[in-house]
Amino acid sequence: MQTALAQGFFSFNHRSPEFGQCVQETVHHLKNKLSVPGDYEVFFVSSATECWEIIAQSLVQYRCLHVFNGAFGEKWWKNTRQLKAAPELIQGFTFAPEACPELPILKAKMPPHTELIALTHNETSNGTALPEGFLWELRQAFPEVLLALDATSSMAGVALPWAAGDLWFASVQKCFGLPAGLALMLASPRAMARAEAIGEKRHYNSLLALAAQARAFQTTHTPNMLGIYLLGQVMQAVAPIAQIDSLLRQRASEGYAFFEKQDFVQPLIQNPEVRSDTVLALRTREELLAKIKEEARNKNIILGNGYGDWKNTTFRVANFPAITKPEFELLQDFMVNFKK
Repeated sequence: MQTALAQGFFSFNHRSPEFGQCVQETVHHLKNKLSVPGDYEVFFVSSATECWEIIAQSLVQYRCLHVFNGAFGEKWWKNTRQLKAAPELIQGFTFAPEACPELPILKAKMPPHTELIALTHNETSNGTALPEGFLWELRQAFPEVLLALDATSSMAGVALPWAAGDLWFASVQKCFGLPAGLALMLASPRAMARAEAIGEKRHYNSLLALAAQARAFQTTHTPNMLGIYLLGQVMQAVAPIAQIDSLLRQRASEGYAFFEKQDFVQPLIQNPEVRSDTVLALRTREELLAKIKEEARNKNIILGNGYGDWKNTTFRVANFPAITKPEFELLQDFMVNFKK
């Protein structure tokens, strides 16, 4: 922010050449550090929730299938149903948090002519994640269907299999380590071809309108200029995603091993294959939960609240790139010395 001030960035308007250059540089560094395919387009919007609406409005004419195991995936499904004239054509498929969706069952239940499958890559509410192998199997099983993935709590934290999905989106307040108020959506050539075929232009942030402006390094709306600037600065400063991925996966493995040894806190998800590497969901006794969070706060440790069905028996620990090794050691020391 001090650099932006010194450069006079706060005086630029969002149609200025200076801001256009900022957008161009931010997209370049983002693609470079996250290993995004060169032909994927990047759009800046307000939030991941807005991405739900853009996808429903611009890429779903009639039918889509939402596949979820937690609260955020379910919210996305309900939001899409509210937006469509025939909500009964917006199907939901739930699966157990301890496993991946079973593709034969999914295929049997998927309605004919489904245009898009919506998935939550990293379900923040329960600390689960879809393994890369499952996403490639899904891609092969449904080669003609667009795959859209909410990666809000995993993008910039783990290496994503970009080509396995057609739309990836995330808000920046988690693994990007930035203040809330900005999101980005990445679209494959297949997604853009489908958007062109549908031709939806009724909404201010229709995908086609976003693309037309993005190709000129502009936005449809007055954007979060500071957020985009800071995103570009962060992308220049961080290590390539392969290094970050390795660090976070190792730290998650050590974290889960640590909590498995405790007698009053355990990982919520028992199957290591579907555990999130960026959000560790931990369960405890309901009568202990408030005490754990209160005493942690007294030591300047903020634990994430439980969510949805797990609100009263779980808390969540963020394993994001901006969190340091000493901070994790402080958390472990607190847990070891916590008096039940």
